Amino acid sequence: MKLVSSSLNGLKLFSSIRFEDNRGFFSELYHKENLEEFGIEHSFLQDNQSLSVLSGTLRGLHFQAPPFAQAKLVRCGRGALYDVAVDIRTGSPTFGHWKGFKLSALNGHQLYIPTGFAHGFVTLEENTEIVYKCSSYYEPISERSIRWDSCGVEWPIKTSPVLSEKDATACSLDELDSPFIFGENS
Repeated sequence: MKLVSSSLNGLKLFSSIRFEDNRGFFSELYHKENLEEFGIEHSFLQDNQSLSVLSGTLRGLHFQAPPFAQAKLVRCGRGALYDVAVDIRTGSPTFGHWKGFKLSALNGHQLYIPTGFAHGFVTLEENTEIVYKCSSYYEPISERSIRWDSCGVEWPIKTSPVLSEKDATACSLDELDSPFIFGENS
């Protein structure tokens, strides 16, 4: 893995090294010691996969509250998506700031999202698959959402997104009572 970008106090974009030939490619996706060299010292506990059939499907912005907060290592297994992380740590100098990256099966990039960030993505192609590792198990009682259009994110879509009811009715960033405190629990 190579570090491509680091921003917003811990958000990191990696490119995977690919070995290609006429059959396709091979790429190492997860190597604990390599990630530790970049300051990522999680034991990831759960892998998730999501398939979005329609281009323009927007999922997020999601997070889990402590003590079940999740750091994530996200990649696109098929198709392409625009992946976004928003800093929601109270007292952070970058609170409310966001960063987005194009992840695709073709570019092989992976995004590390630390705890204290809300996460979401929009699909750029039909039948797009996202796969990600989580540092904590899913706990429905700690699941939270922020409305996708309340953080100033410049989503690269021209029409209204395809949303779940939960995402369409989530609270805005201004209404959020963040459970994360910069430097304490994130």
